[in-house]
Amino acid sequence: MMKIEDIVQFVPHRWPFLLIDKVIEVQEGKYAKGIKNVTYNEQFFVGHFPNTPVMPGVLIIEAMAQLCCVLAKKTLITQNKIISNEDAVYLVGLNDVKFKRQVIPGDVITLEAHLSKQKGILWKFDTVAMVSNEKAATATISAATAS
Repeated sequence: MMKIEDIVQFVPHRWPFLLIDKVIEVQEGKYAKGIKNVTYNEQFFVGHFPNTPVMPGVLIIEAMAQLCCVLAKKTLITQNKIISNEDAVYLVGLNDVKFKRQVIPGDVITLEAHLSKQKGILWKFDTVAMVSNEKAATATISAATAS
């Protein structure tokens, strides 16, 4: 399991944009599972929407992308292809994005990323965000490493 102190070694984002709270499983080269606790104090709820707070879909996608970053970097470390935690993983594409249910304060999002393809610096992940065993969002995320 990776707690926040470990996650920040792999993801360059910081508050308020670090959107994964813990990584509960990583199988390098295959799969990662993480958690995002959604609380009423999140900054985005001030404007999205004041009387009916809903987590913006783009932030759900960003949380899934951050989990992909962790999986990619852990995979590169096991392949001895990464030396520094400073090496970046960039989001380069989204396909088949679907939102299935709203995410609201008090929800716990379980994020999953499955590595479907890696060729050179290019990566492709099939991702899902679940709340209470219901799909909240799915997407195919493409990423590229700096080297």
